[in-house]
Amino acid sequence: MPVHEFNFLPDGAAVPDSHADPLGPINPDPTQFPELNQLLTELTQRARDVLQDNFVGAYLEGSFAVGDADEYSDCDFLIPVNGPITADQEAGLRELHREFPHRSGHWCRDLEGAYPDRAQLKSLHGLDVPWLYVDRGHQAMEWSTHCNTDVVRWTLRERGIALVGPDPKTLVDPVPGAVLQETMRRLLPRLLEDLLEWTTFEIAWTQRYMVTAHCRMLHTLHTGEITSKRAALLWALNVLDEQWHPLLVQVMADREHQWDDKPRPGSVAATLQFARYVESFAAAG
Repeated sequence: MPVHEFNFLPDGAAVPDSHADPLGPINPDPTQFPELNQLLTELTQRARDVLQDNFVGAYLEGSFAVGDADEYSDCDFLIPVNGPITADQEAGLRELHREFPHRSGHWCRDLEGAYPDRAQLKSLHGLDVPWLYVDRGHQAMEWSTHCNTDVVRWTLRERGIALVGPDPKTLVDPVPGAVLQETMRRLLPRLLEDLLEWTTFEIAWTQRYMVTAHCRMLHTLHTGEITSKRAALLWALNVLDEQWHPLLVQVMADREHQWDDKPRPGSVAATLQFARYVESFAAAG
């Protein structure tokens, strides 16, 4: 509920200040990282200055919403808008995001997010419409469907963290678990092919991502919900055959390694076997 400022009448009766901010103050501590919190406050305020009445609110989704975010996570945000972004507003947002990656500090290159149209965000009928989007570490924004998914909607509604603005449950209709499960059934068989279109197993990050993504997808197939990377790996340790425990433990232990390190010997072959196992496990229900 927004925090109102008050003026006081001579007899002591309080009335809301008509000039008070209807959205309330910006959440000063949405994460456990003070540097990131300051950056998110700046992002929110400057985006609001650019968008003016077109600004709806600002929210975190992704790892910081579902849990277990750490210093290696990116920070996924959504800043919904009331209607079409004008040319001047787009130019202002592009300038804002062009600036951040050039700064010093850990988090300035780890922001990733989009500016969804509120009406399109509301329901799954708005899927596949491009939104103004900035990728992690990139200067240039693009119009992309990257964030316009059922997974992002579920995460925002069920786990989203408001920086400022209305409750995210008022912005997004419920996303049925069956919808998420159908998405995973569609994406799982082609995950490896899609991944290798833009990365390679020459770097350790790809191997770790492949294992983690399979665990998260399988978890969603079983629960109809989205969970964090670490929670999915721990869930898999409890559910899947013990032969995969060393691989799952390796992925968790290597979280802090550089993304472009060489993969551990034998880990890629084990990962490809694991992918085939997960696909068969999922197909068996």
